[in-house]
Amino acid sequence: MKLLEGKTALVTGGNRGIGRAIALTLGREGANVAFTDLAYDENSKSLEDELRKSGVKGKMYVSDASKLGQTEEVVNKVVEEFGTIDVLVNNAGITKDTLLMRMTEEQWDAVINVNLKSVFNFTKVVQPVMLKQKSGSIVNISSVVGVSGNAGQGNYAASKAGIIGFTKSIAKEVGSRNIRCNAVAPGFIITEMTDKLPDEVKENWKKTIPLRRGGTPEDVANVVLFLASDLSSYVSGQVINVCGAMLT
Repeated sequence: MKLLEGKTALVTGGNRGIGRAIALTLGREGANVAFTDLAYDENSKSLEDELRKSGVKGKMYVSDASKLGQTEEVVNKVVEEFGTIDVLVNNAGITKDTLLMRMTEEQWDAVINVNLKSVFNFTKVVQPVMLKQKSGSIVNISSVVGVSGNAGQGNYAASKAGIIGFTKSIAKEVGSRNIRCNAVAPGFIITEMTDKLPDEVKENWKKTIPLRRGGTPEDVANVVLFLASDLSSYVSGQVINVCGAMLT
């Protein structure tokens, strides 16, 4: 039997990169997968098709995760069409990197709203579903930058650090109802965005990583799978770094 057979997972920001890898990994382990992003495009369609080829239901929902009203609409539709939500993966995120002296209020607000407020939105709206069924796993995608900080990423680091504090608090709030909440903190992960960096920059990154390579979206997805499944049934309120020992 697959690890998530008969379960339903909701993944925010699922169209590409880490979110896409998470959706596919959960699907391969038997979960029906609902995923969200800002727009339906070819990535959305191909992900739906790949999930269906795995023998599970897959559907994309257009949603701005930073908007509570849209979140409520999406969650209601998912519950109506999938029946329940057993796993929530809060993955939606953006960057607007610059030094604080140059950072605008708009850059600050945008990153906090998409990265942190979206976690509040989806967790708050999905919580009643999980409370009713007295089970559930919430996995929040943070970052090693939220643990250690990074120059030029004050807004991003604050949002990801906020996710960690939120994760630990929610784990304590809902643990008595058999709901777990954990965070994953990726390090340098090779995605479409990071792959566009100059080779020299990527090589310098690798030199700071004891495993001497960047991570893959699948490396992150496998840890999310562990936290989503019953393999981690006594793990809650934790932050797992997926960084090749870069942050140790």
